[in-house]
Amino acid sequence: MNFELNASMMCANFGHLAREVDELENAGIDSFHIDIMDGRYVPNFAMSLNDMSYISKVTHKPLDVHLMLEHPNNNIELFIRNLRKGDTIYIHPEAEYHPSTTLQKIIDAEMIPGIAINPGTSVETVMEMLRIVDKVLVMSVNPGNAGQMYLPYVGKKIERLLEMREEMNFKLYWDGACSRDKILKYGPMGIDGFVLGSTLLFGQGRPYSDIISDIRSWNA
Repeated sequence: MNFELNASMMCANFGHLAREVDELENAGIDSFHIDIMDGRYVPNFAMSLNDMSYISKVTHKPLDVHLMLEHPNNNIELFIRNLRKGDTIYIHPEAEYHPSTTLQKIIDAEMIPGIAINPGTSVETVMEMLRIVDKVLVMSVNPGNAGQMYLPYVGKKIERLLEMREEMNFKLYWDGACSRDKILKYGPMGIDGFVLGSTLLFGQGRPYSDIISDIRSWNA
């Protein structure tokens, strides 16, 4: 198994955000996952543009920005201006009239284009997008809140996307309810990375370095 570990920063302690970023970076996290929510596309608000911009400035690690917004094309330039070349921006295809237009702006900015697929979104409805994105983020829970239960039917979708990945040339990532058993099952299948939140990484009462070291040992 060889997969990336990404920290879901909406679960971090915002009273000590600089320390959280520093400890995660020193612990060997691969990237920082930033959830931006508008209260419309999903029934919640999460991180802000300023949170994203701050984390971008205090780490050399890449950022994976997950836009849970209606019509992200309206404000995509704001996010592009506050990120770096090589960072990733995920959009939800259902949230945009013409998602390929938004993805092209991300590509033109020399960033990594990605789509996020909700549990209720079929592979068929995003087939064309799979040919132009570099990353696919599969939601194993309905987006909008941390700590939700895993929806087991998503596993079949992941298996299908893994079969299509080489032909379509994208990387596949898991987001939501990421537990030890999910990593041990889907890591060997070839998932490229897992977004770690409150299930495994945050609020565990252990140093991040110990937790990430343990997870890496499952990767042996």
